[in-house]
This record gives sequence, C-alpha cells and structure tokens, in this order.
Amino acid sequence: MSLDDTDKTILNRIQSDFPIEPRPFGVIARELNLQESDVIQRVLRLKQAGIIRRIGANFVPGKVGFVSTLCAARVPEEKIETFSRVVNRYPGVTHNYQRDNEFNVWFTFIARSREEIAQNLERIAKETGVEAILNMPATKVFKIRAQFDL
Repeated sequence: MSLDDTDKTILNRIQSDFPIEPRPFGVIARELNLQESDVIQRVLRLKQAGIIRRIGANFVPGKVGFVSTLCAARVPEEKIETFSRVVNRYPGVTHNYQRDNEFNVWFTFIARSREEIAQNLERIAKETGVEAILNMPATKVFKIRAQFDL
C-alpha cells in the first residue's frame, strides 16, 4: 500500500498527540482542513493495511503502580512460533520480537509486581519448555517517546 501526503500528514498528527475529545477525528480534520469522515476512512484503511497497529494510551508503569521488564529468551528455531504465541497471550506483554542473536526472542512485560512477572515467566517456561529466559527489570526510563516524521 502506498501512502499519499494526506495519509502521512494524518499519521504524523496522531502518533504522539491524539486529541482527548468526544470527536477526536473531527478535531484532526479541522486542523488539517479535511472532512471528519475522510480522516476516519483513511485511519480505518491504514489500520486494515497493518500500518496502524493500534491507537491507545501509553502510560509510565511506575506512576500507576506497575513495574516493567525486558525479557530475552533462547528459543530453538522450531519452537519460536509456539513460544511467541504463548508469550503474547499474557496481557502485560507489550512488544515481542525475534532477533538474530543467541537470545533470539525479546519481549517487554508490564505487571503489578516483579513477583507477578517472575511467576508468569515460570509459567511460560513450563508451558513451552524454554528455560533460558532472562528477566531484566527496568530501573530508569531514558526514551521518552518515539515520533517518526513521515
């Protein structure tokens, strides 16, 4: 799917500052001199095409009583799909990537406590047979936000 200039302008606008309004797409449409229905249709098309993964809030886990960790697992090639499906079932998993590394599956996990994360990692290991899972809790946030200028 190719993106035209209007698609790119909409994507730039909604990445990090989505309007908290009863009609957010109307706000965006007015700002960009478009029709609300056109903005909605374009966003829907971009979502259906997989360009937009989700529209939702991001929060700082520690400020709302949660902790986060980065996990890395050494997963045999033949178990990667199954392992990833199991990991993705957990609601606290926010990202899950395959990497070209000895530890070849990396994911982030957010939960109410480090103990909850440790218990979930034990469950994942037991269910998948993958024992080599590193748990590297976040201690300080450096990345504030990602904004990609299209």
